[in-house]
Amino acid sequence: MKVLLVLVPISIVLLGVAIWAFAWAVRKGQFDDLDTPALDILADDPLPKAAAATSGDAAGSSLIDTPPPADDAVASDVPSAESDASADPPRPIRNAD
Repeated sequence: MKVLLVLVPISIVLLGVAIWAFAWAVRKGQFDDLDTPALDILADDPLPKAAAATSGDAAGSSLIDTPPPADDAVASDVPSAESDASADPPRPIRNAD
């Protein structure tokens, strides 16, 4: 029972800290806009035009100056849509009842 004399004050202090942290977060506006940060991850980053124009190194300019691969090189790696359309439709899964 003597342990309660230690645990009760510790739990009250922790409760006070949790209430203080919540009040601080509300006052600082942490809960004002909950939707925009989740949508920001979906937005594309703008291209760094100023950084790419000022950098003269080969590593920075190779990403911008490199032309896309030829169509025949890409077409050999990707199956065409016509070949998928002629394939057999998937069979239904049977239960083992």
